[in-house]
Amino acid sequence: MALPILKSTVACADFSKTVQPYISQLNGLPQQIYQSATKPADLKELYLNTNPLVSAFAFSLFLVPMFLVLSEINRNYSQVDRAWSLLPTVYNLHYVAYGHAKGLPTQRLNSLAIISVIWSTRLSFNYWRKGGYQIGSEDYRWEILRKYINPPLFFIFNVLFISLAQSVRMALIHAVQHVLLFSITMPTYILLLTSPLVKADMTDIIFSQFILAFIFLAFTADQQQWDFHSAKHSYQRTAKVPPGSQFSARDLDRGFLTKGLWSFSRHPNFLAEQSVWVTLYLWSCWITQTSYNWSGVGAVAYLILFQASTWFTESVTGKKYPDYKTYQKRVGMFVPSLFGGGIGDFNDDEPGKKEK
Repeated sequence: MALPILKSTVACADFSKTVQPYISQLNGLPQQIYQSATKPADLKELYLNTNPLVSAFAFSLFLVPMFLVLSEINRNYSQVDRAWSLLPTVYNLHYVAYGHAKGLPTQRLNSLAIISVIWSTRLSFNYWRKGGYQIGSEDYRWEILRKYINPPLFFIFNVLFISLAQSVRMALIHAVQHVLLFSITMPTYILLLTSPLVKADMTDIIFSQFILAFIFLAFTADQQQWDFHSAKHSYQRTAKVPPGSQFSARDLDRGFLTKGLWSFSRHPNFLAEQSVWVTLYLWSCWITQTSYNWSGVGAVAYLILFQASTWFTESVTGKKYPDYKTYQKRVGMFVPSLFGGGIGDFNDDEPGKKEK
């Protein structure tokens, strides 16, 4: 049996009942897929007879060597970045499709699928307009890392962090980025298990609205940053502030955005992004009437990843822009600071504005 028989919502969050009994399915899965590869009916039967969490995890493991080989052939370590905005939605749609195939109530999961597609659209669009999908494009941080790590060690780093961690974030820190994109969607598996026990209600609408609000917040932060950098690049080319720009010459000379949402948080887009997946996890806790459950490992790993990557990004930014340390003291990294000397437009250091 691919799904456990559960009589309570609390049991849906029990690792020993919902995950542990199915781990052994991983062992023979590759051979079964190989034997059924040319038989669609057999593949469908195998899909339905395999626990959906196991099949999702197996897929994430399948992706690891693919991204590793691509990154080494192209000497480009942003291969997973191109799929970052897509893979979590692939996993969520997988759970929805499985629920439909099994004849389970899917109203809650259908809503989540739509939200997940919106999340992917927003993130993919922002990555696209920054040139992320262009041939040869690579996150600037990899080039910086290569300067500090010799080639043999960087290959090991690529195996243990870049390839493994970004495709599963997808469940285990050991696989850090691949096992990380899978793991943030594990609460969806719990929502799938609760579907026969709990009908969709107003609570589901509330959680859905919160996630949508965080996606909109991230989009707004992205747009503000895009507007700023567009104005800055024009200013650098022409030595003139673009007509109608909301930014002053002082803003653009500073080099980094401090207005709008960025006056309350140094990374409002990151705050919103993390909140999306934390909210999904809290949704699984609410519906199973538990204070916490095993699927939270993905959200926790995601938070840790953002803490580490943001620290590295800011270490680079701080060296590039002299005013950034002042900005760090005044504005919180993610959550608005209560003791940072005041938030606002960060322009009280401009001529004509004196501190009282």
